[in-house]
Amino acid sequence: MDSSVSAGTIATIVVVAIVVVLVLVVLFRAVRIIPQASAGVVERLGKYHKTLLPGLNLLVPFIDRVRPLIDMREQVVSFPPQPVITEDNLVVSIDTVVYFQVTDARAATYEIANYLGAVEQLTTTTLRNVVGGLNLEEALTSRDNINGQLRIVLDEATGKWGIRVGRVELKAIDPPASIQDSMEQQMRAERSRRAAILTAEGTKQSQILEAEGMRQSAILRAEGEAKAQVLRAQGEAEAIDTVFNAIHQGDPDPKLLAYQYLQTLPKLAEGSANKLWIIPSELTEALSGIGQGFFAPKNPDAPGWTPKPTTKVSEMSTTPDLATTVDLEAEPDLGFPTATTPGSTSRSETGATGTGTGSGSGTGTAAPDAVTPDEGTTPPAAPAAP
Repeated sequence: MDSSVSAGTIATIVVVAIVVVLVLVVLFRAVRIIPQASAGVVERLGKYHKTLLPGLNLLVPFIDRVRPLIDMREQVVSFPPQPVITEDNLVVSIDTVVYFQVTDARAATYEIANYLGAVEQLTTTTLRNVVGGLNLEEALTSRDNINGQLRIVLDEATGKWGIRVGRVELKAIDPPASIQDSMEQQMRAERSRRAAILTAEGTKQSQILEAEGMRQSAILRAEGEAKAQVLRAQGEAEAIDTVFNAIHQGDPDPKLLAYQYLQTLPKLAEGSANKLWIIPSELTEALSGIGQGFFAPKNPDAPGWTPKPTTKVSEMSTTPDLATTVDLEAEPDLGFPTATTPGSTSRSETGATGTGTGSGSGTGTAAPDAVTPDEGTTPPAAPAAP
């Protein structure tokens, strides 16, 4: 009897243990926790039942099956370089980077077997289609256009797969090595040409600015000289006007004017280059004024006046270099009057010869025989001292 009890107890314990294990398994299969940014597809009896959202979810054990979780975040996939032929028959290698995001876990699970491989192949074919219509230079400079076209085509094709393509970027476009060498030579030549053009333009601008500066300097210098001449002429005019007014206000007599005129004659000989003296025609009038002022005869009616004999230049002491003598009586134009006694006469035994030129200047020679008074006559009196 003890043995039968023992067997029944053991059997009960085993059954209880099995039940507990089954309960634990059922509870484990019935409760499913989905992490954030993930989604799970539930199949009930092999058919799509629902999509599990992040959090705690309850399932029917042994009936509902959860497929592998799908990442709902935006993913970045870099594809290996793909050879692409351009319009000008050049083979270039292009690396692409695709940014996509799963928006529908059910479509990504049932509409496409491998959505990641599908996106890669679609990107390659679309890239060859877009770049095939461009030459190498356009492909290198039209990346934004290529990216836009790729994104539009991929977004339309992957929309039914529950995938949204956000961006497509060309990471690198590598032409062949020979083409790279040619491009570098072309670039160096272009830069050399631009440098030469910039240097020429700089030289041109420098010369233009220099010429403009010289022109402005010449204009300013000419304006300054013109203003200086105008001011100098105005000053001279004012000085002449002042002197003229002063002379007329002072009312000088002819004797003072003649004296001042004679004082200016020595200035004609100033300078080492003067070889000829020009005697102005007004010299006779000046000498005449001086003679009338200083050597005029006194009034014969005045008491005590006696005539004085006239002294001739030939009778004066002269130097041996003096080639001519001048008779004051024979030269009345000099304006030196003489007084003679009644009955005295004078004559010229030998005539003088002379030559003259116009414009108030002249040269002449006189014979050495001077005029002497006739015998038996009284010599004329000399002019009185001033």
